Amino acid sequence: MTTLTHVGGPTVLMELDGWRILTDPTFDPAGWRYGFGWGTASVKQRGPALSAEDVGTVDVVLLSHDHHADNLDDLGRALLPGATAVVTTRPGARRLALPNARGLAPGETTRLTAPGRPPLTVTATPCRHGPPLSRPVAGAVVGFALAVGDRSGVAVWMTGDTVLHRPLRRVARTLDVDVLLLHLGSVRFPQTGPLRYSMDGRDAVELLALSRPRVAVPVHYEGWSHFSEAPDHLRDTLAADPRAGSLVHWLEPGIPTGL
Repeated sequence: MTTLTHVGGPTVLMELDGWRILTDPTFDPAGWRYGFGWGTASVKQRGPALSAEDVGTVDVVLLSHDHHADNLDDLGRALLPGATAVVTTRPGARRLALPNARGLAPGETTRLTAPGRPPLTVTATPCRHGPPLSRPVAGAVVGFALAVGDRSGVAVWMTGDTVLHRPLRRVARTLDVDVLLLHLGSVRFPQTGPLRYSMDGRDAVELLALSRPRVAVPVHYEGWSHFSEAPDHLRDTLAADPRAGSLVHWLEPGIPTGL
């Protein structure tokens, strides 16, 4: 069984076969405004359900990207040196310059071991954090597929911040996923009009049809001013599709949930 605790935004504590894994650490309070480059910015509208101290010891941090504050903020960054391993993008690992940081490109894998626990295999999956040709602006981003011990299949797949694009569809068809952690929200900025930088509910329905996980958990869809899809609309979109609606589990922030 996998236990998930949603801290807020993209930040989830995963307890998986003795491993304590934290995704995209964000612990700053609400009300702060952060720049994202090229004139774009966003305001954090909701603080974390738990503090970093409440979360406690972490073995692994899965950091989809280090250069946007809604995925790594100041208090989240302070937590990184205390983790056994921080797995992120190759450019992110270089920027962090931490001895525990491991950089992966999409398709690359790293294997983590610890006494008394099964090995944890982390494979980076493709992300495109915006429309075509946006990578020079949006930067490198990855998702993560986690496998435990010698079991077949993926225990958890975290999509990371991405639009639905061809490499993501291709990976979704090949993975045998237990729990799918979906980054949604349909990010938009006034400066770039209708262009989207993350998936919306309709994209989630398509991705679920391709990947067919045992359960899907939406995260990172509220609490920031740059999300353009209202949470109620997202819920209605997923509930309206009988295949998607039966798979989706909504987490209560701060409450450990076994899946």
